[in-house]
Amino acid sequence: MKKGVRILLLLFAALLLLTGGYVGYVLLRYHRLGDQPLAVQGPVPAEQPETGREYTVVSYNVGFGAYEADFGFFMDGGERSWAWSKERLDANLGKIGDLLRRQDADFCLIQEVDIDSTRSYHEDERAYMTAAMPEKGYIFAQNYDSPFLLYPFYQPHGASRSGIMTFSSFPIGSSERLELPVEAGFMKFLDLDRCYAKSRIPLGEGRDLVLYDFHLSAYTSDGTIATEQLLLLLADMEGEYARHNYCVAGGDFNKDILGDSTAVFGRPTEGAVWAQPIPESTFDGYHISLVAPLDEDRPVPSCRNADGPYHPGQMVLTVDGFLVSENVEVLAAGVIDTGFAYSDHNPVEMRFLLRPQPEAAPGEENQ
Repeated sequence: MKKGVRILLLLFAALLLLTGGYVGYVLLRYHRLGDQPLAVQGPVPAEQPETGREYTVVSYNVGFGAYEADFGFFMDGGERSWAWSKERLDANLGKIGDLLRRQDADFCLIQEVDIDSTRSYHEDERAYMTAAMPEKGYIFAQNYDSPFLLYPFYQPHGASRSGIMTFSSFPIGSSERLELPVEAGFMKFLDLDRCYAKSRIPLGEGRDLVLYDFHLSAYTSDGTIATEQLLLLLADMEGEYARHNYCVAGGDFNKDILGDSTAVFGRPTEGAVWAQPIPESTFDGYHISLVAPLDEDRPVPSCRNADGPYHPGQMVLTVDGFLVSENVEVLAAGVIDTGFAYSDHNPVEMRFLLRPQPEAAPGEENQ
C-alpha cells in the first residue's frame, strides 16, 4: 500500500474516532436538572403585598446580553454564536441593568441569564441584575446545563449554563424549579432543558400570590412542545387558583400571542416554527387568561427575528406576555420600546391588582 494512501486512511480513522468520541461525549453529558427547591437570596423586604392595591410586573428576555441591534444569531439565520466581545457584553448588560432600575417594577421576571457559558465569555450575568435591583429579594432557576457544542465550526457555541431570575419587592416565602417536557430525539440537544420557576409570596390572609417565571421552547421540529409546556403551566396555575391563591405568570412563550402578528405589524412570519399562534382551545376550561401586551394605537412588537442586524422589514412579533388567574384584575399591559437596542426582545410590563376575596374557609388555607 502506498504511503500516501496509508496516511489518508489513518487520517480518516482518526476523524471517525474523534467524531465517535465527541458524539459519545454529548450523549453521556446530556442531562436534565429536574425539580428542585430554590434558595431565596438578597434582602428580605419588610412589606407584604395586599389586595386592592396596584402592582407592576416586568418580564424581559435579555438574550444573554449579546443581542444588540447589530447582532444576528446562527440558530436564527445570522452569523454570530457568541456576543461580539466581553467588553461589549459587559457594556450591554450594564444598559439592561439601567433599564430595569428605571422601570422600578414591584416584580421582575428575567429570562436567558447566563452564569457560565462560552457564548458570554463565562460571565456570571446575575451580578448585573442584582446590582440593578439591590433592594429586592430574588431567586435563580437554572434552565439548562449543556455540553460543549462544536457547531458552528467557525465559532463553536460551546457549553451553556443559563437560567431565569425572579425579583420581588415583597418577601418570597419559598420557590422551586419545576421541569417542563422537552422534545425527544436529536432536537433535545438544540433546545436543551426547560423549566419554570414558581415563587410564593405570602399575603398574610391565608393566601399567596404565586409568581411564575418561564421561557418556553423555541428550537423544536414543529412547535408543539411549547404548547405542551404551556398546558402543564396552566394546570399548575389552575390548581393554585382552586386553593384561592392569586396567580401571575410572565415570560417568553415563543409563540405568536397576538394570534396574527403579521396583521398587526405588517411583517410576514411564515417559516418560523416558534412564531406559531397558540391554539384557540388551549385555555378552555381554565380560570386563567392570556394577557398579550398591545397598544392598538401604537403597536410595538416584543421580539424580532435574529437572522441578522435589526433592519426595516425584519420579521417582528409579540411572544412575551403574561398569564393571570381570574382573581387578578389587569389594569394595563404594554411593550416597553427599546428599539431592540439591548436584546432581540423588548421588555413587557403589566399593571394589576389582586381582587379582595372572602376569607378562606378552614382547611382551604395554603399549606
